[in-house]
Amino acid sequence: MAGEAELTVISLGGGVQSSVLALMAAEGLIKPMPDFAVFADTGWEPKGVYEHIDWLEKQIPFPIHRVSRGNIREDILAGTNSTGQQFTSIPAFVRSVNGKTGIAKRQCTREYKLAPIELELRNLLGLGYGQRVPDGIFVELWIGISMDEIIRMKPSRQPWIVNYWPLIDMDFTRSDCKAWFNERYPDRELPRSACIGCPYHSDHEWAKMQRLDPESWADAVYVDNALRSTARTERLDGEIYLHSSLKPLNEVNFAPEQVQASLFGNECEGICGV
Repeated sequence: MAGEAELTVISLGGGVQSSVLALMAAEGLIKPMPDFAVFADTGWEPKGVYEHIDWLEKQIPFPIHRVSRGNIREDILAGTNSTGQQFTSIPAFVRSVNGKTGIAKRQCTREYKLAPIELELRNLLGLGYGQRVPDGIFVELWIGISMDEIIRMKPSRQPWIVNYWPLIDMDFTRSDCKAWFNERYPDRELPRSACIGCPYHSDHEWAKMQRLDPESWADAVYVDNALRSTARTERLDGEIYLHSSLKPLNEVNFAPEQVQASLFGNECEGICGV
């Protein structure tokens, strides 16, 4: 778009890439200085992500706006989406009564990440509900996708939001981001940003959670079991699982030969897990 953005904003997931993006901007390595960062809270991040956001807030000169459209965990347990409709919006794995397998309807990123971010941007532009964004007004939204995830680059569905990926311009990979961070903060570790029970976890991520974060692991197991006893999905007659093996999570053997690769490359908006 021609002209200058009305606002420059970082989409802050609280993970590796978006955290490094915010810290680089704070050092003036990426310009212009953002007006703020926005953290869309699904309500189901690991405790370490929330603690990291609290720490990050003290390191940067621009504010972090925390926004939410409800608690995805509670909605999953209720068998509803964020607006109360009777289906679960996560891409869980499904086995129907006739034995066919598939993946449930996926719209969690749009509902719990993009929708609250877009609402916050509209509010800060001074726009009321349903009010049209004037011609020539746009927001530049920085997203922390790195070179090894370039397939996840997606344009915004909103004509007044222009997505920008500074790490791509810098040729930075996820490993580069970690190295940059470790050089400056050797005593800290960057968390992995994703909902505790995200079906897109790789086996490595599930195993790490099981080993190092027993509180999150127990919660994921609880929700996984609840999916087959209480949750209801739209026009679904079958069993739902968080793991592609279609086994209860606490029965999965996360052995090397059974590795489920990370599925974030399929994430429809390119905004989760960064």
